[in-house]
Amino acid sequence: MLEKIGSYDAKTKLPEILRRVEAGESFTITNRGKPVADVVPSGANSHLKTAAAIANIKKAKKHKLSDSELKEMMESGRK
Repeated sequence: MLEKIGSYDAKTKLPEILRRVEAGESFTITNRGKPVADVVPSGANSHLKTAAAIANIKKAKKHKLSDSELKEMMESGRK
């Protein structure tokens, strides 16, 4: 459920509200007790994270390990 906040409080506390939205919270802004807008985290941020993860995977696939490097990494991970 979205936390309700009055329009005056939304105006005066906008920086705080935006930090909380960035952290994943959502709000419904009301005007005289009636809901007028929902403030929710942007989907664009998760899209950018997904694109960066895909780019990292593609970059990692280009780097080939020799059998000896792979064996060394596996053994060092077991310690």
